[in-house]
Amino acid sequence: MQTTRYRILEIMKEQGDVTVAELARKLEMAPVSVRHHLDVLQGENLICSPRVRRRGTVGRPLQVYALTEAANAHFPRNHESLAMRMLDELKGLLPADQLQGMLERMADSEARQAPPLPDDATLEQRVQLTVEFLNQRGYLARYERNGDAFVLYTLNCPYSGVSEQHRELCAMDLRLISTLLGALPVPVNRLAEGGCRCAYRVGVPPADGALTLAPVLAPARPQRAAIPLHLDAVPA
Repeated sequence: MQTTRYRILEIMKEQGDVTVAELARKLEMAPVSVRHHLDVLQGENLICSPRVRRRGTVGRPLQVYALTEAANAHFPRNHESLAMRMLDELKGLLPADQLQGMLERMADSEARQAPPLPDDATLEQRVQLTVEFLNQRGYLARYERNGDAFVLYTLNCPYSGVSEQHRELCAMDLRLISTLLGALPVPVNRLAEGGCRCAYRVGVPPADGALTLAPVLAPARPQRAAIPLHLDAVPA
């Protein structure tokens, strides 16, 4: 981000509502130049439309600007370190089966947020729903047909930086995807293992509907050559 605009965000973070005149004084810039930067930031949804600040009973009301929620993404965060420490603590406090049960419940709770499908929905309809739902959560998901089955790709890992050390999160994702699909997919590639994406082969739903959160701490199985994992094979 342009330095002056980032400084404007910093001032708003420190001060809250600010006027053009206040920003001009702090930045030692002409008000017209400040307005230009504010217009750009407003166009990027980083600051709110100006609103009125009244000053007693005299003088003209002042237009003030403030940060939007989206602007918080431009400030340092420590979510990754916090998640790592929390998972380390949980592993020290909980037996493996209790930790697994907690992650299963989290995955099931997340899956319940997805819109329902009719009982007679086809597997492809379920794959489409899963892709749409995962995209709402930032996974950058895609799918393609592979013979009578499908391959579901997730190109972004929301837990990147944490899942490499805590592979239980990969199992939680598998549980989530399985519940959304109503079928147990076969992982054939994982970002946490250095792949360029996670990939799952999706076939016929299991007859008994049983879905389990399989451990992922053992070495990964080798990729299956029949599944195309090249980047140019992913639909746009």
